[in-house]
Amino acid sequence: MKIIFLGTNGWYSSPTGNTACILIDSNNYYVVLDAGNGIYKLDKYIKEDKPIFLFVSHFHVDHVSGFHTLAKFKFKQELDVCVAKDRKKDFDTLVNPPYTIGIKDKPENIKNLSIDVRLHELSENKNSLPFPVSCIELFHAYKGHGYRFELDGKIIAYSGDTGICDNSIQLAKDADLLIHECSYDKPKDDPWGHTDPTTAAKLAKHSNVKKLILTHFDASVYTSFEKRDNAERKAQKIFPSTIAARDDMVVNL
Repeated sequence: MKIIFLGTNGWYSSPTGNTACILIDSNNYYVVLDAGNGIYKLDKYIKEDKPIFLFVSHFHVDHVSGFHTLAKFKFKQELDVCVAKDRKKDFDTLVNPPYTIGIKDKPENIKNLSIDVRLHELSENKNSLPFPVSCIELFHAYKGHGYRFELDGKIIAYSGDTGICDNSIQLAKDADLLIHECSYDKPKDDPWGHTDPTTAAKLAKHSNVKKLILTHFDASVYTSFEKRDNAERKAQKIFPSTIAARDDMVVNL
């Protein structure tokens, strides 16, 4: 199984990276985590007819700006889009006029809209997907959710955007890989709900995680790769098996 980091910035794209998007290439499925600007590279890596599942953690623009590029893709298979319960209205709003040219009702004269989309609203534990996944509400402004997957015998946890909360342990516990946001470079009292390298590392250690990958680096805070390297070193002092992600990084799990 490969994890490919297509976008690792938070807030906006910059020379250090695109906004949030990750591709998990497992034996039987492609799993996409969020749809920031990095999603435009998706067709560079999707080469098989395996089902494609896109999981949206929340609807802040840096996580969904890539919706307008969905029409670019010529995949043979349908795209299964997964959102938290009661968020279908948010998806429908953003993928139809006036925000995009529309994917729900495809006009006959728009030939490039070749991808079909199926939408799933997920509850916390009971979901009708072909692999186990939990959708867990976390601490972020106007409802952010993390996802916990079982793929190829591994547990992968993805935080989306969040500060540490009670459900963070439920998300991360005993995971083979925790992919966690790292918007800030040091702890701060943040009503939006974001995390820093030392706090994320403490969560990984407390949750008995095997590997931690930091991503979603606030572009206004992490203005250079050197600052990401510093974050990695801070986290490694607490949890040695930590990596700071960069765009186009590939991790084998």
